[in-house]
Formats: sequence, structure tokens, C-alpha cells
Amino acid sequence: MFDDLPPDLERLRTLRVWHALWLNRIDRKIALLERRRAEADHGRRARPRPPEWVVEVGIGTSKTPVQVHAGTCHMIGSRRRPVSRDEARRLLADGLRACTHCQPDTQLHIIDLAARRPTCAPSAPA
Repeated sequence: MFDDLPPDLERLRTLRVWHALWLNRIDRKIALLERRRAEADHGRRARPRPPEWVVEVGIGTSKTPVQVHAGTCHMIGSRRRPVSRDEARRLLADGLRACTHCQPDTQLHIIDLAARRPTCAPSAPA
């Protein structure tokens, strides 16, 4: 049998203490990494869902709506507020600009609003 351990008791006890210290250090690192993983998993599960529709708002105290986006659009600016589907449809129908990237007007089945609006009063029959 191959035995590479020291023959005397004092050195064996020293090695045992040394390895016990390393095991404690390794166990603390494992616990830290498990805690981080659990926190990250909890964060992913607890993260609120992105809004379905978003209105980008302007600068200033009035914060008037500027543009409508789908909630997952990558072009949404930092000034925004979530809106319901009905409010997004109403804003688009009232003439608010739709994002050209995510095209919320198409997603909300509001196609070609400008073509459907009358530009002048209908003429009287002759």
C-alpha cells in the first residue's frame, strides 16, 4: 500500500487542521454561490411582466403623450407610462403617432387611420 502521509502524529494533526480550514472556506464559498443563485432565481420569478402597451411622454410638467409603443419595443424612451389596450387604441385613433418599429397600430388592428378620416364635409346630392 502506498502511504504518502507523514508518519508522526503531530504532522498528521497539522494536516487535518489545514484541510479542515480549507473545507470550511470551500463550504462558505458554496453557500455564498447557492445564495446568489437562489436570489437570482427569486428575482426572475418576482419580476413584474412588462406592460403590453406603453406611451412615450414628452418633457415638462404636462408630460403630453408623444408616441405609442408595444410593451416589448426596443425603441421606447426613458420617459414612459404603461397604458391599457383600450387607451392605446383610443390614443392612436385620436391621432397620436405610432412607433414605426413595433407598429402598435397594426398590432391593435388600427390600419390606415388617415385614409378613413374625411378631409372635408361630404357634398350634398345633386
